[in-house]
Amino acid sequence: MKKMLPFVPFKLPVAKRLARPFVSLSDLVARLSPNLDVTLQQAEFDIETREYVSVAVFAAIFWYLIIFSTIYVMAQLLAEATYIGINLTASSILSLMVLVYLLMYPKLVVIRKLKDLDRNLLYGLRDLTLQIKSGVPLFDAMVSISKKDYGRISEEFGEAVKRISTGESVTESLEELALKNPSLNFRRSIWQMVNSIRSGTDLGKTLDSVVDTISNEQRVQIKKYGSQLNPLAMMYMMLGVILPSLGITFLVILSSFSGFMITELLFWSILVVLIIFQFAFVGIVKSRRPSIEI
Repeated sequence: MKKMLPFVPFKLPVAKRLARPFVSLSDLVARLSPNLDVTLQQAEFDIETREYVSVAVFAAIFWYLIIFSTIYVMAQLLAEATYIGINLTASSILSLMVLVYLLMYPKLVVIRKLKDLDRNLLYGLRDLTLQIKSGVPLFDAMVSISKKDYGRISEEFGEAVKRISTGESVTESLEELALKNPSLNFRRSIWQMVNSIRSGTDLGKTLDSVVDTISNEQRVQIKKYGSQLNPLAMMYMMLGVILPSLGITFLVILSSFSGFMITELLFWSILVVLIIFQFAFVGIVKSRRPSIEI
């Protein structure tokens, strides 16, 4: 569990103590994120749901007071009484954004964890399969995977190795690993391993089948992503290149006939809109790209 959360001004133990008066309010706010308890578990946040929500409420109130005080002081220095409306609006909107972001933050952590798992899963399983088929015991193979550079895959197997070393059975540790993991492919792979161990079937053949299945699914995802690039490229050409060029030309022609004034501010506004569109388009393409490598 991280000691600091974004937008929380204090370390988590201190923030939890300061947020205790808001615990009763947390039940109401938690309705905005109904699956937060599961998400916190998958994100490996060692904190109860009510405590986390109360910390989020505390952070939102803290930033509301900071922003309100800052704008109030500026208004007093400028002797502008009209700032009170802007103050209330800006403080409320920004503090609400902090609250929503903190409620969504565990899900963002899970998404990053999921991408890391899916990116390295096939490599880790192939390595594990080769070792099992070479006669290496499962525990030794898991230790080997945990020491290699497979990102979250190595960390997950490292956790299982620690539990097995403390006396827990291999099947129990793998089941616990699957229950807390957000990756569907990883959970499915672990369950197949557990079923193979309990039934006494050849674990090497089971892992071979799992690797082939995941590999085929990832190829399908890559082909699907490639087919989505064509309409995205067409949308980019229309909205990012053709429409601005023709639009500016049309405005120039319209101004010469109707006397419509084209100001410098208009061109700067178009430029700002295009920059925002560029960043948004890059974000769309990156979000659709499958986080896998074959």
